[in-house]
Amino acid sequence: MSSDPWLVVGLGNPGPRYARNRHNIGHMVIDVLAGRAGARMSAHKARAHVAEARLGMAPGGAPGPRAILAAPTSFMNVSGGPVKALANYYGVGTDRLLVIHDELDLPAHELRLKRGGGEGGHNGLRSISSVLGAKDYARLRVGVGRPPGRQDPAAFVLSDVPAREREELAVTLERAADAVEQVALLGFEEAQQRLHTP
Repeated sequence: MSSDPWLVVGLGNPGPRYARNRHNIGHMVIDVLAGRAGARMSAHKARAHVAEARLGMAPGGAPGPRAILAAPTSFMNVSGGPVKALANYYGVGTDRLLVIHDELDLPAHELRLKRGGGEGGHNGLRSISSVLGAKDYARLRVGVGRPPGRQDPAAFVLSDVPAREREELAVTLERAADAVEQVALLGFEEAQQRLHTP
């Protein structure tokens, strides 16, 4: 198990106008992880809010592995700049980068861990892959489902999670935080297997 920290980046858009949007689920998961670790997010020159934290609990009750939690303060479609700046600042390679994002192609509240592959039309991932010149980083995909009827997918992800779903969303965010902690504690492949096994 590597002692290098994970860089865990939750994608979203800045400011209160977007805070409850489906597109901001990555930011929401980072908030849960920071809360669990008792870590305070603070502004970083890389255009992100950042906290250094220990994730989960190692066997015997010791604090879990080190991680850098980050929520870019740039807009989603230029997430790549802050992610690259943070990776350079902390000396983290793509093998230790985990990006949390909303996913239209998964049913609402479903979680999937994936390494590499395409961006599925997600502007945040597209920017990160382009700026890093690599796609082999890990992703935690948080399902938001497809928009109803003929609603434009962009309008759908930029709308707030409805009140009727907020309770379920809170559970989903906790499950997503669990998955991130397992990646740090057990390694990506083991965490992926556990998450995807019913």
